[in-house]
Parts: sequence; C-alpha cells; structure tokens
Amino acid sequence: MQSLVEDTKPQSSLLPMIIIGGLFFIFGFVTWLNGALIPFLQIVCELTETQALFVASAFYIAFVVMALPMAWVLERTGYKHAMVLGLLIMAAGSLLFIPAAYSREFSVFLLAQFIVGTGLTILQTASNPYIVKIGPQETAAVRISIMGLLNKGAGFVAPIIFTALVLGDLSGVSAKSIAALPEAEQLAQIEQLAAGLVQPYIGLAVALSVLAFFLKLSSLPELQLEDNPNEQSPSSSVLQFPQLILGVVTLFFYVGVEVIAGDTIGLFGSQLGIENATSLTSFTMAFMVLGYLSGLVLIPRFLRQDQALLGSAVLGIILCFAVVFSSNENAGISTFLWGWTGFQTLPNTVAFVALLGFANALVWPAVWPLALDGLGRHTAKGSALLIMGIAGGAIIPVIYGKTSEHFGPQEAYWMLVPCYLFILFYATRGHKIRSWK
Repeated sequence: MQSLVEDTKPQSSLLPMIIIGGLFFIFGFVTWLNGALIPFLQIVCELTETQALFVASAFYIAFVVMALPMAWVLERTGYKHAMVLGLLIMAAGSLLFIPAAYSREFSVFLLAQFIVGTGLTILQTASNPYIVKIGPQETAAVRISIMGLLNKGAGFVAPIIFTALVLGDLSGVSAKSIAALPEAEQLAQIEQLAAGLVQPYIGLAVALSVLAFFLKLSSLPELQLEDNPNEQSPSSSVLQFPQLILGVVTLFFYVGVEVIAGDTIGLFGSQLGIENATSLTSFTMAFMVLGYLSGLVLIPRFLRQDQALLGSAVLGIILCFAVVFSSNENAGISTFLWGWTGFQTLPNTVAFVALLGFANALVWPAVWPLALDGLGRHTAKGSALLIMGIAGGAIIPVIYGKTSEHFGPQEAYWMLVPCYLFILFYATRGHKIRSWK
C-alpha cells in the first residue's frame, strides 16, 4: 500500500535505511546531551533541581508546539526537504548556545533548547513514519530498533564527549564539590565551566549544516502513501483512529519515563557526590542499546511487537520498586553486572535507574507501527500527533522534580509506576481498539 517513488524500478530500502540511520544518530546525540546539560547548567546557572529540569522541558515542549506546523511543512515540502530544514534549524539553535554561555542567562539556554527541539521535531515527524512504511508492517519494530541502536549509541557517547570537551580538567566536578568551595573560587570555576560550552557547540552547528548540505544532494527517494481503502470517508479526521490517539498517550507516558531515566540520573548522582555525574546518562543509554539488540533478536521471530511492549511495561514496574527500595550505600548490583569490566560502579539505586533504559528500549519501536497501522494518507498527521506525545518529556520530569524536592529523589521514582501501567494497558488492549463506539 505504499512505495518509494523513483522512476518505475523497485526501490531497495537499504539507501533510505543508511541515510535515516545517520539522522537517528544525530537525534540521539543531540537529545541525550540533555542528560549532561541538566546537572551542568544546575551548577553554571545556580538552579534548583526543578529549575534544572526545565532544560528538558524547553527541549521537549517544542514537540507539542511545533508538531502540527511541521506536519504542514512536511506535506508541502516532502520528507527529504523537511529533514534538510530540520537540520538547519538545529544548527541555528546550537549557535544560540554561544551567547547563552557568555551571559550565563538561563532564559537564553532555554530558548536555544526550544529551537533545537523545533528542528528535531520536523526530523522526527518525517523520519519515523518513513522507517515504518518502507517495509512490511510486521517487521517495522525491527527497523525502528535498528534506528534505536544508532540513536541510543549516540546517546551513550554524547555525555562522555560532553564531559571530555566541555569540562576538561574539571571533569570530576559536581554540585556537591562546587558548594564546598569558597565563594570567589566558586564563581571562577563556574565561569570556566560556562566558557567550555562555546567551541563544542560551534562544532555541532557546523556538523549539522554540513549534514544538511549532503542530505540535500543525496538520492533519498520520496515516500508516497496511498489512501486506506477501509477509511470512512475522504474528509474523515485523523482523530477517528483509537489506536493512534491511545498511542499518543502511551508515548506521552513513555517519553516521560525515558527522560527521567536518562536525564535525572545525573542530577541524582550529583546530589550523592558521584564523580563525573554529567556522564551517568551513558549508563542508561548503554542498557537501552542492549534492549534494542534484544529486540533485533526477538522480534518477530519469538515475540510480536505487542508482546515486547508488554514485557517492557512489566519490567519497568519491577525496576521502579527496585529503585525506591534499594540502597544508596551498597554497589553490589553494578559490581556484579559490570564492575568486572573496569567501568565505574554505582550505588544500587542509581544502577536500577540505569537499568530502566533496558525496560524502555522497545516501547518506542513497538508503539509506532501499532499506532500507525491502517492510517493510509493520514500517516503524516498521525505521525505529528505521535510526535506531540513527546510532550511527556517536558511535563513528567518537572513533576518528578517537584516530587523530589518534597519527598526526596529516590522516593520520587514512585511516580513512574502509573506511567508504566498505561503502557501495559496499550500493550494488552489499547492498540486493538479500532472504534470509539
């Protein structure tokens, strides 16, 4: 029911997979820089925990505000040109980090985050349905899992590169260590930290612009979607599809828990005095990569997409209990799982937060094909609505921040349980609903 248009010859999906795979690497690198930026800007701009989490909110709220406008752009420019535009918008947002760093104005950082998020919105709106629709429906989760490997692989290296390039000799810094310094030394160290942002973000802006240029010149074929023959009428609304709307809500909760697992681990670790707290997101990303690899092996040979989603939800609930009831003093879990490799060991509570990455890995690739099934020509708008579900990354972490300030960071992870319960509902029943009646 869908095809890639280029003359009359059958199109291989290999070239699109390679090009879109490169874009997913960029998505991951830029998105999971937030995990390093949040504890970093908490120090540089002298923020509370809740204020620091607005770094993620400004980024993810762009997906709500700009998703439908970007769908309009996508329908008029086509998938390829929309992706080029998205890369250029992200480059512009990266350049805005330069005046933000020199002024240390938190509002300028938030504006830069929003612009980068806007560019990423159009890239996500175009690339996710592209990957879903270039092959058989039953293997869509596998294709998205391959993209996820690149995305989360980039997320693994991004905090490490950030820590090395931006912090330099101050790589062991944390909110706790800064607070212990005399006031004059605090200010000098904070200014040194802020200045370290400039060169890396200039490099990021240049890299994004070069990628946009080469994507413009590439032979990426356009995606043409035919109407769904079972559609009620040509004028019917995209809101008629329950599997889509419930999928949007599922992604809202999923992105919220994904961002909490990836972006609060650094804050949590910084409060506990763990060295290199800005790089802790890499642990969560490493487990997400392992989760995606599991998906490649298991789907669809041994598990259907909805079964993988069910398993993810159940594991997420179990790990939430483990986070809340585990010890901040004992590092037995990380010692057993990876201590023998020489990597840094972590308190059990922090290790279980990292393990949430494994539980979260297959939710995104499973929800997209289930939610877009049967949408036909409504696919672009359906994709935009699913992208709007990313608003969970703007709202749920702030709720976590407020809960953390009142009850403590460890106890605040209780709030993830209702999110996983809704994912469980979508896996068992929600994705099967085809009528609101």
